[in-house]
Amino acid sequence: MANAYYIGIDVGTGSARAALVKHDGTLVASSTQETKTWRDPQDHRIFEQSTTDIWAGICKTVKAVLAEARVAPADVHGLGFDATCSLAVSDFDGQPVTVTKGAELGEIGERNIILWADHRAEEEADLINSTGNVVLDYVGGVMSLEMEIPKTLWLKHHMKPELFARCQFFDLPDFLTYRATGNNLRSTCSVTCKCSYVPNSGWQPDFFKKIGLEEFVQNDFKQLGAAHSRVATAGLPVGGGLSKQAAEELGLLPGTPVGSAVIDAYAGWLGTVAARYTENGKLSEFVPSLDESRHRLAACAGTSTCHIVQSPEGVFVNGVWGPYKDPVFPGWWMNEGGQSSTGQLINFMITTHPAYGQLKKLAEERQTNIHEVLHDELEKLRVEAGAESFTELTKDMHMYPDLHGNRSPIADPRMRGSIVGLALDDGLGDLARKFNLTMEAIALQTRHIVDEMNAKGHAVRSIYMSGGQAKNAALMQLFADTCAMPVVLPQSSGIAVVLGAAMLGRFAAELTPGMDQKADCEARWRIMVEMTPPGTLVAPSASDKEKRLLQAKYKIFRESIEIQQRWRKEMEDACK
Repeated sequence: MANAYYIGIDVGTGSARAALVKHDGTLVASSTQETKTWRDPQDHRIFEQSTTDIWAGICKTVKAVLAEARVAPADVHGLGFDATCSLAVSDFDGQPVTVTKGAELGEIGERNIILWADHRAEEEADLINSTGNVVLDYVGGVMSLEMEIPKTLWLKHHMKPELFARCQFFDLPDFLTYRATGNNLRSTCSVTCKCSYVPNSGWQPDFFKKIGLEEFVQNDFKQLGAAHSRVATAGLPVGGGLSKQAAEELGLLPGTPVGSAVIDAYAGWLGTVAARYTENGKLSEFVPSLDESRHRLAACAGTSTCHIVQSPEGVFVNGVWGPYKDPVFPGWWMNEGGQSSTGQLINFMITTHPAYGQLKKLAEERQTNIHEVLHDELEKLRVEAGAESFTELTKDMHMYPDLHGNRSPIADPRMRGSIVGLALDDGLGDLARKFNLTMEAIALQTRHIVDEMNAKGHAVRSIYMSGGQAKNAALMQLFADTCAMPVVLPQSSGIAVVLGAAMLGRFAAELTPGMDQKADCEARWRIMVEMTPPGTLVAPSASDKEKRLLQAKYKIFRESIEIQQRWRKEMEDACK
């Protein structure tokens, strides 16, 4: 297998990435292309993208990695896709259908993706959640308006019936395998996690009739795909591999195996949880087994954060999505928690502060990044105040971080952010304190999610990071200290997710549909262990005093949720 290479393709919120890796997971080349997101200046809820733009970016990145590594297309034995859980809409010829409200809605056009962050479907989500249907049991009891069925129902309510009838609806990862192969096979990951496909029983006709999507039942779910339980566990080969057209566009060979796709956070799980780790520069001798995966929470942290854990049995957790059966390993279940805004929140808190201009200038003068400047400012303030830690420095400030609603474990898109402890201060020191306060709030909410998971039957003992936030050393230490468990960082924060996608390519080349379930699971885990580079362990290191401060902050964090909910009810009652 010396000349065997695999390509992983990751489509995030703002970019498409390709990575070329060897059989053992060694990165050979990578390339990134920015993608477009359209916003509506009159409606903050709107986030839209284009499959045409994304596919063009994918083609550029794949050609770039082949050229950089000077690898022949014949040596690429498989490729896999992951993407954000966004709704992609096309007609039955694969042409993009416009999702933008207005006269062009439903016509052929470029803007055909409703991004995961789009919150236009609040009324539709409320309608779905009023049904009490069994599908809600598998999304933590409350369906998020970020999922695909509320978005699809919004399109039904606003699109001309004859235009709606010609549409196909995809979770974005499945659209990419469709575009690559011409085959409409849907992944268990996408349809189960985001499209109301119920484990062991499939689509629920009574649910779709009740919410007003009865045509899906009448046309045997042709518009959603996956009729007659035709779904594929992660990485199983899709169709006959790359179509002739896609192969020409990508610079690869027709028939190159394409693995059934996963949502990006699940690719982060694939690319991290099988890792061994180094501690104090020494590689641990412990080689994880498949059973160990149930103790490892994968946190894929970029613009938002997803928290994924696998279990041999289904675990029902209020406010946490799932349990989902078979999204990656046949016979295994997964739960997914999440924070709608994390990296985005940190960026927002920094860039909207009056001292942001001063911060940028200092970073340029010192030839470093803004986070390092903020860390230095915090350290200076800590010394001046005689504080033991940054937590003590901000002990009289408290933040609730859900500026964009709560995904988990409250599952309430109406939640909003708050800060207690404001001073008449708009200087760099105030910005540094709020930077630390924001990271604290994200860490406290991570603990809230882990606590709820473990209370209902999970046994999470460590956190395995992927995504851009893994480079934020201060935040990673806060995670370890706040959650009181080790955090394992990937060898490369930027490659873990796309490495998981490349594993899907190897799955497609080596796994066979219909394999014995035990042999299938063993083969998947072996590939993951072989291809995952060692991570670095960050152990909890808080002093007794900081532990007490973090515990007090966590108590206040939980109380702030109750207070906000009570205040909201009082104001709603006053409006009656």
